[in-house]
This record gives sequence, C-alpha cells and structure tokens, in this order.
Amino acid sequence: MPADRLLATALQAYQEAPNPALTDKILATTTTLLTNLTNPLNLSLLTTHFLTARAIWHSPDGLQTCLRVMSVYNTAAIHVRKNELENANILTGRPVVGSGVSSEDWVHAVVKGADDRSSRWLHVLVLAGVLMGMEGDDRRSLSRSLRHKLEQAVVTATNLELENQGRISPLGRGAVILALTYAFPLLSERTKRLLDGNILLPPIIEAMLGDEGFQHSDFILSITNDIPPGQNIVWDPHSPSVARLQSLESRPLAQNMGPLSRLAAFAVQHAIHSEVVLQAQGQLISFTGALLDKWSRCPLSNIDLSVETAVLPPQVHQGPYQILWQLLKKIMYTVVATLQPMAGRSLLDPNFKADKMAPTITSGTLHALRNLSFISSRQGASSFQVYTFTYNTSLDIITRYPDACAQFLQSTQPPLPQTTNVVPSPVVQALVLFYLNTAEHFPLALPTPVCENLIITPATAYLSPTTSWLTSPANNPPSSLTLELFESAHSAVLSVLSCPQHGALAAALIPFYIDALLSSFPSRISPRQFRVAFRTIMQITSPPFPVSASHPDLSEGLLEMLRFRAVSGSASTAPVLPLNEQATTATNKPFIPGVPPAQQQETISEQAALVLSLVDALPYLPLGVLEEWLARTAEAMNAIADPRLREIVRKHFWDILVSGEMDVERGALGVTWWGTGGGREMVMFGHPNPNPYPRRGGAGEAGNGGEAFMMSGALAGGNGAEGRSKL
Repeated sequence: MPADRLLATALQAYQEAPNPALTDKILATTTTLLTNLTNPLNLSLLTTHFLTARAIWHSPDGLQTCLRVMSVYNTAAIHVRKNELENANILTGRPVVGSGVSSEDWVHAVVKGADDRSSRWLHVLVLAGVLMGMEGDDRRSLSRSLRHKLEQAVVTATNLELENQGRISPLGRGAVILALTYAFPLLSERTKRLLDGNILLPPIIEAMLGDEGFQHSDFILSITNDIPPGQNIVWDPHSPSVARLQSLESRPLAQNMGPLSRLAAFAVQHAIHSEVVLQAQGQLISFTGALLDKWSRCPLSNIDLSVETAVLPPQVHQGPYQILWQLLKKIMYTVVATLQPMAGRSLLDPNFKADKMAPTITSGTLHALRNLSFISSRQGASSFQVYTFTYNTSLDIITRYPDACAQFLQSTQPPLPQTTNVVPSPVVQALVLFYLNTAEHFPLALPTPVCENLIITPATAYLSPTTSWLTSPANNPPSSLTLELFESAHSAVLSVLSCPQHGALAAALIPFYIDALLSSFPSRISPRQFRVAFRTIMQITSPPFPVSASHPDLSEGLLEMLRFRAVSGSASTAPVLPLNEQATTATNKPFIPGVPPAQQQETISEQAALVLSLVDALPYLPLGVLEEWLARTAEAMNAIADPRLREIVRKHFWDILVSGEMDVERGALGVTWWGTGGGREMVMFGHPNPNPYPRRGGAGEAGNGGEAFMMSGALAGGNGAEGRSKL
C-alpha cells in the first residue's frame, strides 16, 4: 500500500475505540510510516496524531504501552539511520532505500510533531525513543549540536512535567521515569546536572515501590492467601499468586530496576532539599518494614534453606520459589543502591553530616537494612560492594552518637531465647544475626551498663547451654544460620571485652566466656575460631588492659586451663580438624600469624589446636612468667605424639619467637631462653626442661628437686598433693 494511503488509514485507526486485538497492528503500521514517509510534514502530522490517538491512550496497558511507544520511535530511528548509511553508498540511478529523509531532518520533523496538543510526558517518551535509536549502542548518528539539543529537550520536558506533580497522572509520572531509565545513560554529564533532583526523587520512589514496581510488597499477601493452612506447605504452581509473580517480573520497571536504582542514586545525590531525601528514606523504611511483616506471616518464611528441597516439591522449588527469591533479591539490591548515596552524603555533605541529620539518616539506613536481613543473610546475598559500603558507613557515623546507638539497639533488640526446645523461624534468626553483627560495633560508644544489657545479655543467651537452641537436639538438621549466629554471639562478647572502659565487666565475664569457649570446641567452632577467640582474651587480660591490674593472675589461670586440657589426655589426638579454614584475607595473607599458605588445607587434632593456642598467647604474657610458660608450652608441644602435628606447632613456635610479634623486652627474654635456658633443646629436640619452675607461694617440691606443677593462684597449704594444682 502506498505510504500516503497507509497514513490516511493509520490516522483513521487512531480515532477508533480501543481494541487490544488491533493495538499491535496500529503500532506496527506507525513504525512503518515513520520509516518510509518522505515528507517531513507528514512525519510531524503522524507524531501529533499518534500522541493523541484514542485507540492507544484511552485505555493504555500501564507502562507496557509507554514502553511500546518508545520502542516504535527507537526502531524507526534505527531504520532511518541504517537507510541513510545505505543510501550514501548507493549507485546513481538506483532507488533509495526507505524514505530518503536524512537522520537530522527526520529528528527535527518528529520532535516538531510533539506539540502542545499532547502532554509533556508523552513528549518524553518520543524524545527518549528517538535519542535511543539515533545515539544508542554508540551509533553517533547526529551532529554534536543536535544531540545536545535532543538531550536538553529530554531534560527540559522532564523538569517541566514533574514541577507540578499534582497535575500529572500516576501513569504520566511513571512514564517519565521509565523513559529516563533508558535515556539517562545517553545524557552527557553536563546535561544530567540540569535534572532537578528535588522533583525527580519522589516519582522515582513512587515508581519503584508502586503498582508498576514492587507493588508495595502485596504479592506476598497473595502467596499467603494461596497456601492453605496446615502443617504441610502446599503452593500450587498454577495458583493466582504465581501468575501475579510472573506478571510482576514482566512489567517494564521491574525488568529495569538496575537502571532505575542508578537514576534514584543520582536524584539522591543532587536533591538540594534534605527533607526530600528524608521523605524518600522514610518511604523505603516503611516499604521494607511492610515487606518484613508480610513475609513473616507467609508460610514460606518458615522454610529454612537447609530443608527447602525436602519440604517443597521439585516443580515448586525449581519454579515459582526461585522466581520469588530472585524478586526478593532484586528488591534488596534496588533499595540498598538507593540508600548508598544517602550514606555517602552523610560523610561529605555539610547539611547531612550535621549532628541533627547524621544520626537520623544512618539510623534509618540501618533500620532498612535490618528489615531486609532475611534476604541479605541468605547464601551471602549481602556480599556486594554497595551493601558493604552502605552498612559500614552507617556504622561508622552512628557510633559517633552514643544515644543513637543505644536507641537503635533498644528498638531492634530481639526476644531472648527462653528454652532450648524451640527453634525460631528463619526470619527471627536473620534479625538476631543482624542485631548481633551490628551490636558488635557499638561497645566503644556505649557505657558499660548499656553494653551489658543490650549486647552481653543477648549474646550470652546464645552461648549458654541452658538457653541456646543452637546446640539443642531440636535444631537438627542445623539451620542455615546456626554457625553464623554462634560466631556472631562470640564476636559480640569479645567486642565488649576488648574495650578498656568495660574492664570491670570483662573481669566478671571472662570465666563464663572461657567456659563456653572450651565447651564449644571442637564440636561447634573451628580451630581458627578458637585460636582467635582465645588470643583475644589473652590480650584483654594482659597489660595495658585494666583487667591485668585488677586480676594479675587471670591470664596464667586461663593458660593453665588450656594446658591441662591439652596434656591431660581429654583432648582428641585424631587429625580431623581443618588447620585454618577460610583464613586468608583479600591479599592472600594468613589470618593467623605464622601459618604459611601451604598449610591452609592441613588437618590437625584438637590437642594440637590447643597447643597452638598456647603458642599464640605467648606475646601477651607478663614478663615475670613468660620464661616459665615458654618452657611449659614447649613441654605441651612435645606431648603431641604425631610427628607431623608436632612439626606444625614447632614451626609456629619458632615463628612467634623470630617474626617480631613479641615486643623488644619479650623478644630479648625469648632469645635468652632459647640460647641459654634450654629452649632450643626443648623445641628442636624434645629434651625435658633443664631448669626447675620457680617457687609459687611456698609450694612443696616435686621429684628431682623441681617445684610442683601448679596452676597460677592455687592455694599452697603444704607439701605433696596438698600443694598441687586442683585441675
């Protein structure tokens, strides 16, 4: 059909009543006409009528229609440019390909058709589609001046349309944001700065969380309604909730959340008014809070990662269940990417880093991340750079404000476990894990009573065998977060003990903690974790920490407990434990000093791990007892029967002496012990200690004139058995 007749047919079809069956045909005809019309005036006329077409805009299919309109102009622009390049090399006398209109004339004609008879948000769709077709994929079809004018037209139409958001419909706001997600990467930095962040951020958040985006998390309610109550979870793959999930994932904005989150980050960075950013953050907090609440009420939230394949049928686990979690992770990535520039401005922006704003922004960010913890704690989903920056920056800022720290912990403190027979849901476990991981960073900023109530009490509840469900038979098979919760509880306790201002609390807590540590090894913590924890405790009980002054014998008492377990025969000698699992940093250096990379995969026994812990503690002992414990550690090392394991300990012993871990005074004492005190013979050749241990409080003599082997601080009431250690 000739182009003129086709144009008349299309203009007539535009005025007809909406008919979904004919919409595809109308859009295809429009694309053909845009590519083949030879008169620029007809191109303008076509665009003018297309943007006011009753058949298209009287009952649009939301943003799906907007995306298809952009696609019409994008496709037409690509073909016009392609035809122009082919016509440039065509032989004389041959017919031209397409309309023969140049790319720049075509752009002028189309843009002229976007006039006052249609809304500006429709103009943004046309302009974005043209820009994408002409300049996308590095096509460089337009001159620099025309491209700059086209970019400015996109920005100007956007700002003018969003200035009065009460006048524009939700569809119009969503259409502008959708067009910008495609056009934004093509804008120059100079043009991007013309976008008004104050008026851009609210519709972005609305589009992100609204019906065309994440639907206010209402899709979870539909899943809950489709799962009948009962002990067994039955989710029909053909239920309405599954269809809704699939429909949501196919929506234009849901498919384009990555560019949308980058656009949101730009708007946050360039919004001048702080209240606009605070409003956006409040909306994100409310959204994530509603998401957490709805998910907690959904039967699927009770399924732990460790038992998913056993609980769910394969067609559900590999189908809608995977779609659901992909959507939840997309929500987390989008929200975190929007929160990141808020945290960044709290570091650099004078308004946001002020004392009135900084704790509010960072506390809100942490609340939003907490609400997403049931997603971020799943299979390491939080291990990406944007999340790490946002989380750590918020922690760094909020720790400058003790009241904000205490208020955050009080508002998020999880209920304490009351019995070992009830395993909480995975959602509760994730919230506890986030709480403990966050509380670990606060002890320096909090007074001792607050630390005891808000950090020590919750953490020790997960270490005590009388209240912790982590080691209960009810937790079988262990939940996916069991190990992380146990580690986080230990880390939270150690973080408090490591603060000098909490010395009084540390002195009372260390015996309980060491008992929990020893009872947990090796069944629930690895040798690496045990060594790190014990090494930290030894640092805390040594100078210059105040505990070393108030309880000078505590460090020796702890060492004697460890040595006794290592040499008494109660420790296993089977080499079945990993020496240093997950112990390398990003620079591939050993986590435990003195353990070479070649030994990362070696296995050791419980006994060897205990002796290695003794060696780790040597640099922190008081000078007066160091020589004695060098000898006792060497004796414990020689008690290891397996020569391979003994060699591992021997190498680490040698590294401690020569690597510089000891300060100057301790290093000099170590050299003296090695050279003239029999250390070399004991460590290298397994000889017995040639020197008797120093007299301890009048203890009776042991055989061969040596002093009795005693725990530091033991009562020495007389000779023989009465003067020996009770351990």
